[in-house]
Amino acid sequence: MRIMKFIGAAALSVTALASAFSAQAADYKSEYKLSIVVGTNFPWGQGAVIWSDLVRERTDGRINIKVYPGTSLVQGDQTREFTAIRQGVIDMAIGSTINWSPQVKELNLFSLPFLMPDYPAIDALTHGKVGEELFAILSKKGVVPLAWGENGYRQLSNSVREVKTPEDIKGMKLRVVGSPLYIDTFTTLGANPTQMSWADAQPALASGAVDGQENPLSIYAGAKLYDVGQKYLSLWNYVADPLIFVVNQDVWASWSPEDQKIVREAAIEAGQKETVIARQGVTNTDDSLLKEIESHGVTVTTLSPEQIGAFAQATQPVFDKWAKQIGPDLVKQAQEDIAKR
Repeated sequence: MRIMKFIGAAALSVTALASAFSAQAADYKSEYKLSIVVGTNFPWGQGAVIWSDLVRERTDGRINIKVYPGTSLVQGDQTREFTAIRQGVIDMAIGSTINWSPQVKELNLFSLPFLMPDYPAIDALTHGKVGEELFAILSKKGVVPLAWGENGYRQLSNSVREVKTPEDIKGMKLRVVGSPLYIDTFTTLGANPTQMSWADAQPALASGAVDGQENPLSIYAGAKLYDVGQKYLSLWNYVADPLIFVVNQDVWASWSPEDQKIVREAAIEAGQKETVIARQGVTNTDDSLLKEIESHGVTVTTLSPEQIGAFAQATQPVFDKWAKQIGPDLVKQAQEDIAKR
């Protein structure tokens, strides 16, 4: 009799747990909106697809993520994306540190000119003390940061001439992202920078309204900027653009701990895979993307350390000014971590 009572109680407990889980799952949205700036054909977008697919598969469809490219959820204005996530207009995002820097000043760290000379330098920041501190800052702003990805080093292209020295860039009309730091950097170099959304950039390049732009090579090639007159490309690694996988805080709290674990682990895995994709074809051991770009009649100029040094010296006042705004201690930590990489 006691055995029967025990079996009955156990069955009731299992039923109660299943009912509780079903009730919680029933509270889940039928669709979670994931925002990205570019299309799914770019490494950035591929990372979004990988993340959404992994989550859907591993939660058995409980968390169904739909990718919204082109920052369509905020009418193409990427500088509004972070605010929209905090407000719950967007559920999830893989965002650029540049685009979110107006709301999180510390993210300007990655846009300090010539701070990070190579990929190990980027990794030293995103996967070290600096990355942890930035995640802690983001966690206090209504989002849950989960993983790092990468948009890549931003290189300079234009339709006017080859750029090897600061003198070569003077007078050029350049499209830049919506960050005052970029305006300061290119103004200091003697260019005429213009803030413009990515949606407006390509028509402006095609019409000649601007002479050039700066972006990772994956964006340059994926958008076929060589077809809109961008025939001069300078590789100078002046800043990099890490990506951050985040979820709105309220959305995160609505998921079970088990599903939170799945989403976090999937984000980390997707971020690692996306970073590999973003770095393909642009290294000494694999320059296939560069060769593909050159095949379209593009003059690709790789600046020497001495040439890069001249640009770094010219933009040192910008570095010093913004280091104070970002936080001297954070910048110092970044420089120390890079030196020890």
